[in-house]
Amino acid sequence: MKFDFRDLLPLVMMLLFVTGMENGSGNQALAQSEIATNNSLRLSLRCRVETKTGSTRYHTLTRTETWDPKRTVIIVCDVWDAHHSIHASRRVEEMAPRIEQFLKVARASGATIVHAPSDCMASYVDHPARLRALELPKSQNVPSVMRQWCDQIEAEKSFTYPIDLTDGGEDDRSEQAAWAKELEVRGRNPLRPWKMQTELISIDDQQDFISDSGPEIWSLMESREIDNVILCGVHTNTSVLGRPFGLRNMATAGKRVVLVRDLTDAMYNPQRWPFVNHHTGTDLIVEYIEKSICPTITSDQLLGGKPFRFQSDTRPLLVMLLAEDEYETHQTLPKFASDFLGHSFRIAVVYSDEENPNELPGLDVLNEADVALVSVRRRPLAKEQLDIVRRFVDSGKPVVGIRTASHAFSLRTQTIPDGLAAWPEFDAQVLGGNYDGHHANELLPMITIRSEQVAHKILQGIGASSFTSGGSLYRTSPLAANTTVLMTGAIDGKPAEPTAWTFQRSDGGRSFYTSLGHKDDFQIPAFQRLLFNGLVWASGIETADFIRPERVKP
Repeated sequence: MKFDFRDLLPLVMMLLFVTGMENGSGNQALAQSEIATNNSLRLSLRCRVETKTGSTRYHTLTRTETWDPKRTVIIVCDVWDAHHSIHASRRVEEMAPRIEQFLKVARASGATIVHAPSDCMASYVDHPARLRALELPKSQNVPSVMRQWCDQIEAEKSFTYPIDLTDGGEDDRSEQAAWAKELEVRGRNPLRPWKMQTELISIDDQQDFISDSGPEIWSLMESREIDNVILCGVHTNTSVLGRPFGLRNMATAGKRVVLVRDLTDAMYNPQRWPFVNHHTGTDLIVEYIEKSICPTITSDQLLGGKPFRFQSDTRPLLVMLLAEDEYETHQTLPKFASDFLGHSFRIAVVYSDEENPNELPGLDVLNEADVALVSVRRRPLAKEQLDIVRRFVDSGKPVVGIRTASHAFSLRTQTIPDGLAAWPEFDAQVLGGNYDGHHANELLPMITIRSEQVAHKILQGIGASSFTSGGSLYRTSPLAANTTVLMTGAIDGKPAEPTAWTFQRSDGGRSFYTSLGHKDDFQIPAFQRLLFNGLVWASGIETADFIRPERVKP
């Protein structure tokens, strides 16, 4: 009987599992073992779905699919051995070992691996994986799109492309001259220095394929009856999207295609629009892809553990819960995040359901959050969803609340609709507040910084010692113990009320709350800085530059 190594795969994976447990990587080994045992790829596909047609707001949703590895191809796009951007080259070197691990597990499961270092086929003329691709029977049914680069598909036309690439996307201009000289010394063309795929990713002589040709890759998929396509590699906003074998063309050709969002990197220079952190630029491209082209997955779905992150990506994940109508924070807060937070935070936004306002689709992302921003008004939730919020708070992670967060999960009456759960103590327990209604809307309060707190980190850079809020004054006193009042508000003839404070919670976590947050407040520089500082303080970020660029798309 002919020996086949794959017959021993379950035993090998079980040994990996045991070894992994001993080395503290049991999750990874367990994930590999499950793939080997079930001979399937169980994937969690993430996409963006508009809350309702024309809203321009999107739920971030996931669905689980099980793919047959034997009908799945993984294409490794342009992970070259050198690049004209030194930072891009360094990020490839950091990410490549994770791609290697990902491919090993996928290959062992029976998936087909295609290495696609474009323009480098001359380096592989005698390589068995290249010869294997050339020897495939040529398909007579190659879609025309697979023969050419694609800059846009129909589904993208209703979206604004999220980052400016007109300068080439290099984020390392201060080092470029020295890097170009080094490439010349190596005998490389500084503008196109790649010659092959990085050697940090192995190519299996017996199983893999090498090709940068759309028709060749299509012929391979047709010969193996492959319907599922997984892409990883670089660069997300150029090659991964546009190559003949890229996401756009695969989606157009009718394949089930996904991007491995943690095994990719964009070409983006933070000195160009929208003037955000480099990694935020990649996030914006991933979001764009999930809205208009295809879903995404993460490598931990095969490897276990956590998704890959670059060492330079230290941004905490801020999850914004937006479920109130009175002050339109579903508009003001995402814009605030876009304007001010792209250098310091990763951002996830959770909106209420348009048909069922007591449901927050995609709330599971709070399980991954580092800090939560709550702008919710009188929304009891299903117990399962409220439990997610409670677990987050109980974990001691930071919470920031604005305006109606003081009555986020409670109703004015104690009668809670069937199937829903309330948390009337959220204000006192989590925010340290004591909301008791508000004064008349037409009486706009003067907001004043507490003189004894002027050195507090949250008050730095605000500039004005007092300003007029755009919304009514909340009645919030007396506050809980362990609060520190930073600002107060006053109207004629009424006692002053706390309007911004910190709170040390009994669970060990810290909270920042401000009763400000009327839509007109978002136009006030002092409030913009207050909210930014509050988020930075709550998250424990040591240093963060308050940057508000001119956000005009070139």
